[in-house]
Amino acid sequence: MSIKLTAAKRAHLQALATERGIIGAAAMDQRGSLKKAIAKGKGIEPGDVTDDMMSEFKLSVSRALTPHASAILLDPIWGMPGAKARASNAGLLLSYEESGYDNTQPGRLATLVNDLSVRRISRLGANAVKILLYYTPFEDARINDVKHAFIERIGDECAANDIPFFLEFVGYDPAGGDEKGLEFARRKPEVVRESMREFSKDRYGVDVLKVEIPVNMKFAAGSRACSGPSAYSKSEVMEHFRAAAEAASRPFIYLSAGVTNEVFTESLEWAAESGTNFSGVLCGRATWQEAIPIYCQQGVAALDDWLGTHGVENIGHINDRLEAAAPWYSFYGAESPDALVA
Repeated sequence: MSIKLTAAKRAHLQALATERGIIGAAAMDQRGSLKKAIAKGKGIEPGDVTDDMMSEFKLSVSRALTPHASAILLDPIWGMPGAKARASNAGLLLSYEESGYDNTQPGRLATLVNDLSVRRISRLGANAVKILLYYTPFEDARINDVKHAFIERIGDECAANDIPFFLEFVGYDPAGGDEKGLEFARRKPEVVRESMREFSKDRYGVDVLKVEIPVNMKFAAGSRACSGPSAYSKSEVMEHFRAAAEAASRPFIYLSAGVTNEVFTESLEWAAESGTNFSGVLCGRATWQEAIPIYCQQGVAALDDWLGTHGVENIGHINDRLEAAAPWYSFYGAESPDALVA
């Protein structure tokens, strides 16, 4: 595989990685889901969750976890205090899309934050732009064509501003089925694999794919997370990991998708066992979600205490599993980032 990166993109990507070239990033760009969780914990309506509450939580997470992460993903709405407070070793990714998706029409279409652009994100000090896209190859072709054009535009905008583009895609069922259920679990490997194949194409300008684990570990026979019916044997899981990795022609990192720390770390263990060449993680809720009730009931001091102990322990469990990860630049057959400079 032959690819070259500009000096600026190369430097940004390495700023998001460890010295070994592994991306071990924390994620704290949740907005709508975090607001709902805080509202539930405090017994109030989501509309009563204040800007200060959102910023305060994100600031605490950034301050506690970035000394143990290579980077952090934040949103420009409530995340900038956290961005400024992050450890000096941690790079910065900023999200560009609005929280959630357009539910006034089919297809879960994404929209961008109105007063943002890639130029503005770059001027905020970000090392990369991140977009979340709900995507499945089983969606109506006309809807997916809209999504393809959307990503092409963002890829061109990132190229024009010489900043890396991280694309996160999350699968769904166009028919409205349960995405946590057994039937979708059987289809998930194909959804993840073909999404990785699609957005590896040059026309999108994606630099790093942020991808789901290609199976639902709840239905993976032999996993600690599986206590009921299974959708795949362990050998089939290994093959699903390998097939998804082979479909990618860009570096890829795994997202935690809201599972527990225990489930995500086991997922990474199985990824390592399968021999996939993943380049790290961008992990959010698996690290800090248990702290939300503590913050809601006991305040920010208790949140800081929890993050400084349990949160650090959680991210340590994930970092331990990154020993099996490969440097992002090795995906292109390079021995160092410099070999990829255009």
